[in-house]
Amino acid sequence: MHDAQVHVEVPTVRTLLAEQFPQWGDLPVTHVEGAGTVNALFRVGDGLAARFPLVVNDPDASLAAQRLEADRAHEFAGASDVPCPLPVAIGRAGAGYPGPWSLTTWIDGHPASPHSVEGSTVFANELAELILRLRAAPTSERAFTGTGRGGDLRTHDEWMATCLTNSEGLLDVPALRSAWARLRRLPRLDGDAMTHGDLIPANLLVRDGHLAGVVDVGGFAPADPALDLVAAWHLFEEPARGELRAALRRGIHESEAVEELRWARGAAWAFEQALGLVWYYRVSNPAMSELGISSLQRIMEADVLARP
Repeated sequence: MHDAQVHVEVPTVRTLLAEQFPQWGDLPVTHVEGAGTVNALFRVGDGLAARFPLVVNDPDASLAAQRLEADRAHEFAGASDVPCPLPVAIGRAGAGYPGPWSLTTWIDGHPASPHSVEGSTVFANELAELILRLRAAPTSERAFTGTGRGGDLRTHDEWMATCLTNSEGLLDVPALRSAWARLRRLPRLDGDAMTHGDLIPANLLVRDGHLAGVVDVGGFAPADPALDLVAAWHLFEEPARGELRAALRRGIHESEAVEELRWARGAAWAFEQALGLVWYYRVSNPAMSELGISSLQRIMEADVLARP
């Protein structure tokens, strides 16, 4: 999926466990298939997961990032009533793997998909409760930093131009270009709030139709509070998407103008993410590419684009 991607296999994981964490070295190791694009994931016994970054350009920077992710996981757990993997240990390079890796707790459940809960108002309400809890967590005077999603929509123009060029022959590029021209201009009337940062289906675990867990919580940080609303477009059709919005409205009292703009910006962030998924992962990760297609279809069909 990426340049310089590292290939990790079960024997490598077993060797690293035996050498560095012998207390878990005899546990069975199973590769976990999924649509993840950042880490290779392995289940270790019944209660642990081993995560290996797919790209390790700078081992020191990777170690710093994993330590930061561990801190953010504890912060996320303090804000959420939905379980997330918690850090157990950080491993070092070895057995042919070039950088640090991590062990976390395992959360039972299967990843959602773009269609697995698309009509579930129960899941929509549970997700709304999660988003509200995260927004209510203190930012501790922090604000959005970096160049990723969650800041100013307009700073993504160059990336969107690249995506539109690479989407020729795959998507209706003229219609998508017109949509981005409207979405990128959406203003903000609210400040930063704590967000998960990547509420795609693969990061939400489902068990018996309910929200059972949230993974990849290392991005928990202040950002545009609309950022977590990407889930509305990645996961739901109407009326479940409308139920998510209604539950969010019930949970926080604010002006209609603020809420309406935030909802539209959520569609804009989902659009920015989805457009990149389609062409980038078309061959290397078809499930992610299909997520992009379904999300774009939902956004393009919604009345959010019909409003000034």
